[in-house]
Amino acid sequence: MIPRLVVASKNPDKIAEVEDILMGQGLVGELVRGLTWADVPETGATLEENALLKARAVSRETGLPALADDTGLEVVALGGRPGVYSARYAGEDATYADNVSKLLAEMAAAVDRRARFRTVVALVEPSGETWTAEGVLAGEITREPRGDGGFGYDPVFEVEGRTLAELTPEEKNRISHRARALRALAERLSKDSPDGGEPLSER
Repeated sequence: MIPRLVVASKNPDKIAEVEDILMGQGLVGELVRGLTWADVPETGATLEENALLKARAVSRETGLPALADDTGLEVVALGGRPGVYSARYAGEDATYADNVSKLLAEMAAAVDRRARFRTVVALVEPSGETWTAEGVLAGEITREPRGDGGFGYDPVFEVEGRTLAELTPEEKNRISHRARALRALAERLSKDSPDGGEPLSER
């Protein structure tokens, strides 16, 4: 167990979800809140690069172990887009609704609705030790939003007949890409082997 940890994100929806998953897995003793740090530009070409950029910067500024993730929605009909640009698909200041609207407009004529969420998490210790892990959730893009829960693309991402926004937080956190990545990270930590290669993956 990590005694104290900071989540390298300023997105309250993401922090709440990560906290629920971490506490449920017994991975962390205390999630430290109320800290500030400079914004970290997500200039990486991959999800892993962006997660590492954020975790390293926040660990350096706070002196605490930092956990960051980057998540991409990869849509078959769009050649894997929006991918690493998912959070800013409709522009740098895009809202969740803006991104969803752009996605549905681009897929209006698409018959193949297959997609997957892919999350890479990175944990960086102040010593510089680093761990990464990956989680993937396959599903389909609906033709219109459904559900009032979740955030981001959840209202249009369907798994076994329901969108992620139609699931309870408990249901979502059992199957989500982020939960799978954090479970894979917990497995890696249990082996106590810092990174040296490809992210451990749970699908």
